[in-house]
Amino acid sequence: MISVLLGLALGLGAIAVQAAEKPVALIIAQGGLGDQSYNDLAYSGFKKALAEYKLEGKTVESKDVVAQAADILRRASDAGFGLIVDLEYSHGDALQAVAKDYSGTDYVILNQVRPGDNVASVLFEEQQGSYLAGALATLVAKDTAIKGMSGKPVIGVIGGTKSVGIDKFIVGYIEGARAIDPDVEVKVAYSNNFGDPAIGLQMAKAMFDAGANVVYQVAGGTGLGVIKAAKEAGKFAIGVDTDQDGVAPGSVLTSMVKRTDVAVETVMKDYAEGKFPGGETVTLGLAQDGVGLSPMKYTKAEIPAATLARVEELRKDILSGKIKVWNVVDKGYPPFFK
Repeated sequence: MISVLLGLALGLGAIAVQAAEKPVALIIAQGGLGDQSYNDLAYSGFKKALAEYKLEGKTVESKDVVAQAADILRRASDAGFGLIVDLEYSHGDALQAVAKDYSGTDYVILNQVRPGDNVASVLFEEQQGSYLAGALATLVAKDTAIKGMSGKPVIGVIGGTKSVGIDKFIVGYIEGARAIDPDVEVKVAYSNNFGDPAIGLQMAKAMFDAGANVVYQVAGGTGLGVIKAAKEAGKFAIGVDTDQDGVAPGSVLTSMVKRTDVAVETVMKDYAEGKFPGGETVTLGLAQDGVGLSPMKYTKAEIPAATLARVEELRKDILSGKIKVWNVVDKGYPPFFK
């Protein structure tokens, strides 16, 4: 059953109103609200934009958000929402098809590009922030002066699914690690879901037991189990999407923050001002503060200044164009990723 609060939109289809006077729907992705990651951060931007731009809006959640893609999108469109922001990656095909039938509705899809005059696409340069995360993880893993680190360049990453969207993070992470040590071992695994911390705990524990010093989670709510495993093992996790450093203070080395809140705020602002970027792609990377590492509030004091300086140097090299991080969306998979 689709849990959607659409009552406020009833009757709008028969009323001639400006687009920005119609409410906004935010379709929540796998893992749901409460994931302390991707969905929650996007929702915070949604709430902020509603208040700031005096818009009305509702969230749309489904226990089977993947299988019900077309149904969810059509129900929201029929209910009279003027803007539908979809956080679910698997909805790309369905959104593209539905948007053609509702020319008076604006749509936003994250993490991919879809055509349509009433469709705005939002891309993040996740590979850039993940490159920095991989470099930092390797530098820390090799430093026996840091508590819990073996001194061996062995790190890991757990993705939610085997997909281009997730592999963007993973390839960037591996490339950053290899920039520090070409012989680094990066253990890679996929949980095949975004909402099961127990699986994340089990998988991360296996990685730590096999010698990983740091494990990056790119698995939404499942990743909370990765963080728990790091705490239990006396090792480090790396959070994702939102600043997860406070989930287990001292056990989360850093978080690769992906500013879905900024993305949602940006498109809602344009919608409210009658400047919706239909047919365009909005790209958010390091330069736009769309991705980046967290401030490391609970761990920064433990990390040598030289290590932090090296990561900052890499960040500046990415911004200047000296380093061009591999993007699997544009270039396919690199030789070092099997």
